[in-house]
Parts: sequence; structure tokens; C-alpha cells
Amino acid sequence: MGRGKLRIYLGAAPGVGKTYSMLSEAHRRIERGTDCVVGFVEHHDRPRTEVMLHGLEQIPRRTLEYRGTTFTEMDVDAVLGRRPAVALVDELPHTNVPGSRNAKRWQDVEELLAAGIDVVSTVNIQHLESLGDVVESITGVRQRETVPDEVVRRADQIELVDMSPQAVRRRMAHGNIYKPDKVDAALSNYFRPGNLTALRELALLWVADRVDEYLQQYRGEHNIRSTWQARERIVVGLTGGPEGRTLIRRAARLAEKGAGGEVLAVYIARSDGLTSASPKELAVQRTLVEDLGGTFHHVIGDDVPTALLDFARGVNATQIVLGASRRRTWQYAFGPGVSATVARESGPDLDVHIVTHGEVGRGRGLPVARGARLGRSRILGGWFVGVVGPALLTLMLAHIDADLGLANDMLLFLSLTVAAALLGGLFPALASAAFGSLLLNYYFTPPIHRLTIADPRNIVAIAVFVGVAISVAWVVDIAARRTHQAARLRAESEVLSFLAGSVLRGETSLEALLERVRETFGMESVALLERSSDVDPWVCAGSVGPAPVDRPEDADVDMPVGDHLALALTGRVLPAEDRRVLGAFAAQAVVVLDRQRLVGEAEEARKLAEGNKIRTSLLAAVSHDLRTPLAAIKAAVSSLRSDDVEWSEEDQAELLESIEAGADRLDNLVGNLLDMSRLQTGTVMPVIREIDLDEVVPMALVGVPDDAVEPDIPETLPIVRVDKGLLERAVANVVENAVKYSPDATPVVVSASAIADRVELRVVDRGIGVPDEAKERIFEPFQRYGDVPHGSGVGLGLAVARGFVEAMGGTLTAEDTPGGGLTMVLTLQAAPGFAPAGQEVPVPVTR
Repeated sequence: MGRGKLRIYLGAAPGVGKTYSMLSEAHRRIERGTDCVVGFVEHHDRPRTEVMLHGLEQIPRRTLEYRGTTFTEMDVDAVLGRRPAVALVDELPHTNVPGSRNAKRWQDVEELLAAGIDVVSTVNIQHLESLGDVVESITGVRQRETVPDEVVRRADQIELVDMSPQAVRRRMAHGNIYKPDKVDAALSNYFRPGNLTALRELALLWVADRVDEYLQQYRGEHNIRSTWQARERIVVGLTGGPEGRTLIRRAARLAEKGAGGEVLAVYIARSDGLTSASPKELAVQRTLVEDLGGTFHHVIGDDVPTALLDFARGVNATQIVLGASRRRTWQYAFGPGVSATVARESGPDLDVHIVTHGEVGRGRGLPVARGARLGRSRILGGWFVGVVGPALLTLMLAHIDADLGLANDMLLFLSLTVAAALLGGLFPALASAAFGSLLLNYYFTPPIHRLTIADPRNIVAIAVFVGVAISVAWVVDIAARRTHQAARLRAESEVLSFLAGSVLRGETSLEALLERVRETFGMESVALLERSSDVDPWVCAGSVGPAPVDRPEDADVDMPVGDHLALALTGRVLPAEDRRVLGAFAAQAVVVLDRQRLVGEAEEARKLAEGNKIRTSLLAAVSHDLRTPLAAIKAAVSSLRSDDVEWSEEDQAELLESIEAGADRLDNLVGNLLDMSRLQTGTVMPVIREIDLDEVVPMALVGVPDDAVEPDIPETLPIVRVDKGLLERAVANVVENAVKYSPDATPVVVSASAIADRVELRVVDRGIGVPDEAKERIFEPFQRYGDVPHGSGVGLGLAVARGFVEAMGGTLTAEDTPGGGLTMVLTLQAAPGFAPAGQEVPVPVTR
């Protein structure tokens, strides 16, 4: 039995028609004879959607009771027992009621798919887990019900249900989404044109990315190498030179001209030693391209044009941006250059832009980081000039009637020797000198066509020629090698300078440093390995690149650092002269690793210090504030037990009341201490459910005198998603604090109102107020403001209240009361889709 197929209707906002489209698809499938049932569909009292349910078999829902309230959820067992070909399951991100088979509905769907049942479902873009922060910044609403992106991405089909913001607002105004009494508030809050436009763009881009993934998969499966210009994807070829920034900005402007354009900057590094670019300049260019929304890539390849074209075709690029060559005019004699070669070989499916810049024609200067060894192509060229060149020159001179003379012939052969030295170094030049002297002797020195020399002066001339050729070759070779050595030292000093700068700047990212090693030396992967002792296995402390090694013995290059640390590189074997710079990188990697661990230890020490501070404050509180009610209780009990005094019933009642008041105060203090301890250790686990505020606020005011508080909680408020016990405790602490600071005969006002998808509970007092600079400090543990006598608390009430409110996804802030005093504002999340009858405030349906 194979796995079922998942089809998802994705929308930008509630009301675009996802459920309607899903039900329409169900009717089409039934007409084709497919066994299709409704596992769970919520029509939200929308008449058109409700009509679409007619004629569809609906699996009875499972009824659950939770904290005195009845809920219905999809009956997974019933759907599995029915075993339809297709099941409709609405609202994929929905959170099931506690006691259900699974915590989330998408987990129910996974069970159906595993059983071979095809599923059709719906999702809004704001419920994707990765987009939670983005959606919150746009709409101001934090989505509590989310689905992992991977669940949606694995769907066999994703169909976008698109609708313009104007059309959605018209549907809202016509009453097709919410009831008429909720329309005005919805249109002015969540369903504003800007919100809907931004959400629509998110949905379109997300679906476009998924389509691109499917396209790449299809091209890979069918081995398609040609470019399909489905989306503008621009590759920028970088050399590490200063013109790279100009090219990146130019590519970004090209990408902006087409919707969804993408910029990919790529640097092609050769595999012969250190890369030929400045690490500092490459780092700047990497930052620039990432700031502009692009990506940076590092590719190894000796043939730069071929590697660049392979990369471009591999990512399905449509355009390549290259800089005009920095070569001087005479340097074109050695080849057309990278830009011209790429333009010639790109073919009709790739557009190549060659951009002018300020470095054109100025030359590439010294090879910044090429090694002292000459490249293979140059050595072969030197041997060609040194051996084939004299033969061709001899052939040419032998067919010229003009007699140039032995001296001019020697100068021509000497020029070939110098050229061989410049290209291939010493040995091609020595071969050229020896071969040239033989040709001069045989073809141009009497007697001709014999290796003997008749005139002694010619012997001296040929000997001088050989000596001069060898001397010139030697000097030229030394100069070339000194030039390359200077270039290497320059590259090494630049790398070491960059490393020193990173130390001074305090850069602490081990991965960033290892990535710098990989780019500098052109390796595939780099790993920093460590072990506790010589017999313990190696452990990876950090790595970059694909498939890093687990042991130094498996690496192409390993650099030991101390006894129990090693830097392991894979990709190729480095020449010996590169290991000095690699050693500096390895030492810096160890420093960065130690620094990261020290930072972690410092953070632990800071937490311990905070814990010690709290314990010190706790001891101070226990030493006085907790002893005060205990002293009052003990005094009252001692008085009641005394045989020396005859207490009247009124006196006894007063003493008992004092005992009860002291016990209540002690219970409140101990409760706050325990709650603060739970918050500090992270063990507060709220159980969220939908409740009315008028169920919580009266319970929170039980311990407060009736004349001290004036509650004003409208019955028309939306239901809120909170933990009833935590909210009750938070409100009680805030109200108790307000009563403590409020003047006598001035009651504290507790009011509530709905704003968009939130409910605000305000606790208003007319006390002395709190300055702006102290408004955040009063929420810290063991903080008391103003002339509050000892024994009135340990300063934990507001800290506990804020901790509880934030644990439920709300906020607790302090504001000035107009006319004097302080107002505490508790902001709570309204339950989606639930509100009592009356003047309801609409909130977006997130199920």
C-alpha cells in the first residue's frame, strides 16, 4: 500500500476561497466516480461555503470535553475505518483540543497519508512557521497556530487561491466572510489594503519558490542542461578586484527590473595554491551582495570560463554580468580573456553583459596570491618557444636569400632564449640556448652543414652566445621567481593582516573563520576537530562545506594545533609554502573557539550572579517581610493562649482575624516566591483555552475589599486565549499592587476593551505614579517603588504578573494615568472566530 497524495489550497488571507475551492474539487472528483468524504470542514457560517457541503458524505466528528466546554474535532479512527480514496481536511495548522489523538491537525493528516488515503487541505500563508515574524511585523498579529514549512513543501500539489485585495474587501463588505456587525472593524484593522497586499505578495513569492524547486528537480531528473528562462536569475562573475562592487550593484539593478529576480555572485578560484583574490575585498563583496538580497558562491575551477558557464547553467541562470577586462592592450596577445570567452561560448540561452568600470585597461598588476611555481601552461609554452622556436627560426632563415650575418642570427636566437626564460623559467631557456647553439653551428657557421668550425673567431662568438643566453636565462628566471615570491608574501601579509583585524574587531564566529579558510585555499570542506586525550575519539567543534571529515587522518591536509586540536581540510593537497598561512588560520580558529566557550562560561556566570542576587534579595525578604506576618500570628496566638487575661468574644474575634490576615499575607508572599522560582527555572507551562474575562476578573478580586476596586468588564468582549489560573494570579497581583498605592477612598478601576484582534485589560490607580525611567524597573524581581512600608510585600508581584502574561503570549506594560497615577495594561490575544453575541469585534479566522 503506497502513501497517499496531499493537495493543498494555499491562500493569502481568510475569505479568499480556499475551502470553497476544496469543496468544488470534491464535487468534481465525485462526478468522476472517486470515493470522496469530508473528514473535517469548517464553513464559518458562510452561506456559499455551507451550500457546497450538500451532497458530500461527512464523517461524524469526535466530541471532546475540556475544562467544562465541549469541542468537536476530526475523528481520525472513523476516517481510517471508512478508508475513502480522498478525504477533505480543512485548516491544516489547527491545534487540536487536549485529549485528541494528536496535538496538531497536520499530524492527523500524516496518519491518513500513511494509510494510503489522499488528502485535500487548506492553509493560509500566515500560518507557515517560517513566516511568523514577517506576518506579525506586517499585521501586528502573532499567529499561534502554525504548520511546519516542510509539511506544506512535501505536498504533491500546491494550488494558490489568489484574489486581489480589492476583491477580498468587497467580499467582506457584502457579508460573504464575516457577519455584518463585524465588517467595519475588520476592514479597518486586519483587512486593510496594505496588509492584504503584503500577504498576497508573500503567498505569491512562496509558491514561486516551490515552483522553482519543482523545476530544478525536473531538470535534474531529465538531465536538461540548457537554460529555461522561467525566472530572471543573474550570475555575477567576480575576480576579487575592486570592480566587483560595481558589477554587483549593476546586477541588482537588472534583477529589480523583473519581478522575482535573483542575484548570484560567484568567485572562481584556481586550484594551485592561494586564491588569486584579496580575502578582504571578497569579504566586502560578499557582504554587499547579501545586503542586496543575493547569494555568494565559491567555486573551484582551473578553467575559469568553463567553470563559470557550468555554474550558470547549473542554477538555470538567464544572464551573466562580467566586468570589462583589466588587461592592457599588449596582453591580449596571450588570449581573448574571460569575458570574451564566456560571451562567445554562452550560446543563445544566456545573455552576457560586459560592464565597463574604472579599472578597465589598468592591468591586473602583480598576481596577488599566485605561488612561486609557474603554471603548467606557462612551462609548456616556455618549452615550445625554447625548442620549436629555434627550429622554426632556422627554417625561416634558411629560405631567405639575404645574408644577415652570424651576429644578427645570434641575436635572433638569443631573443628566443630570453622569451623561453620569461615563459617557462630556467630549464626551457637552457634547452633553447643549447639547441640554438647547435643550429647556429650547423646551419650558419662555416663550414655549413657540419658541426666543425673553421674560423676560431666563430668559436668565440658561439661560446659568448651560449654564455650570454645562459646568463640572461638565469637572471630572467631569478627575477620572475622573486616577483612571484614577492606576490606570495604580499598575499600572505594581506591574509595575516585580515586575521589580525578580525581579532581586534572581536569577531567570534568560528563558522565564518572556517569559511574564510575554505575560500582562501580553495578547499571543499574545513573542520576543526578536538579530543580530550590521545585515546578519546575526535569530535567536530565546527565545520563548513559538504561532507567534512571526522578524523585528521582522512583529510587531504591536516594542521595540528597543540596536542588535542587539528584543522582538517579536504579538496586537494596544499603545497608546503601554503602551510605557514594555514597555521595562522588554525591558531586563530583555536582562539575563536576558546573565545566562544569563554563567552558561554561568562553567560553562565552572569546567570549564576543573577541567581545569587535573587537569593540575596530572597534572604533579605525572608529576614524581614516574611517574619513580620509570622510575628503578628505568633503574638495573636500567644495572646489567645495566655491564662493571665480573660479575652472577650470581640477580642478573640479580633485576634483570630489578625491571625487570618497574617496567614493570608504569608500565603501570598510564599506564593509569589514560588511563582518567581517557576519563572526563573522555566517550568511555567500554560494550558491555553478560550474563556471570557468576566470568568477570571471576579475570581482575581476575591481578596480585595469591595470598596477598593471598581470593575467594568463588558459582556460583549471577545473570548480570549489564556490559562485561567495564570491570568487570575496575574490580575490579582496587579490589582493588589494598585490598591496598595492608590489613595484611600479612591477605588482602583479595572476595565477592559477590544482592539482589533486583542483584548486590553486596564488597571487604573490614582496614586503617586511612576517616572518614565522607572516604568520597566518596577517589573524586575524584588523591586518596590516609593514609600511603601516593609511588610507589605517582597517586590515580586509585578514581576510574577508580567512573567505569567508573557508565558500566555500577552504583554504587561505601565502607562501614566491622565490626571495622575499609574495604569497597568494587560494585552491578551483574542480567540480566533469565537465571540459572544452582541457588539462583537471581528478578528481574523486563523483556523
